[in-house]
Amino acid sequence: MRRNRLLTSAAVLGAAVALGPAVPHTAAASGQNCSYVASGQQPTLAYGDTGAAVRQAQCLSNAWGGQPPKLALDGVYGTVMQKKIEWIQTCHGLPASGVIEGRTWHVLYHPALDCYVPYPS
Repeated sequence: MRRNRLLTSAAVLGAAVALGPAVPHTAAASGQNCSYVASGQQPTLAYGDTGAAVRQAQCLSNAWGGQPPKLALDGVYGTVMQKKIEWIQTCHGLPASGVIEGRTWHVLYHPALDCYVPYPS
């Protein structure tokens, strides 16, 4: 009986080790390294806006890995940033408006580990 428990435990442990990399991990909040504005300061941002809040959104969007370009932290909401925000919104099932508001701020602070929507070329 004891031997069966040991074998079962060993099998479960072996499976957990083997499957560990395949199990999705939760993404940590990415705001910890972006401190241009307080996390509670989340104004609506759109193409053409400038300032510290835009820089915060740029920094947060850079937590996304893969093909999306890293944005320059210049505080200017330009076309490259708009394209990236629209892609991030699509990844989270939000309307791809390019406007950063409450729900988009939330996903910027809590990015998905993976997005299965290809980044537009």
